[in-house]
Amino acid sequence: MQVRIVESPQQRRNICLAILRALPDWFGSEVALLDYAHQCETLPVFAALEGKQPLGFVALKQHSKFTREICVMGALPEAHRRGVGRALLSACEETCRAEGTRFLTVKTLADTHPDEGYAKTRAFYQAMGFVPLEVFPLHWDEENPCLFMAKYLD
Repeated sequence: MQVRIVESPQQRRNICLAILRALPDWFGSEVALLDYAHQCETLPVFAALEGKQPLGFVALKQHSKFTREICVMGALPEAHRRGVGRALLSACEETCRAEGTRFLTVKTLADTHPDEGYAKTRAFYQAMGFVPLEVFPLHWDEENPCLFMAKYLD
């Protein structure tokens, strides 16, 4: 497996759509999928590849000189628990550090929602060194409370 930055806006969009559509338990809304795909066209996107086959991707949004956010991240179900997410985040962190970014953040579903898939998502981010900072109950809507997490890139 190799991780690389995806140069083509159309490739970024296609990778995003293919992977998110394989994850309906996390990304079930077509409107949200298309919004993420549109964002990926203009954001830095890292892809984990096995040969030419994308296994996972992550898109980063820059908020300031010191902070970047994981806008969207996903891995094919058959690639879960195979180090894809860890490799993607490691590549992102390396790039972020080289560019002077001090904090990497992510928003995910808070633990006040009983979704088992997102419990695994939160556990993954915590294992990668992210800490939960604050829950925003109405950031998305009442049924989807937002957990804001961050990692200091020393």
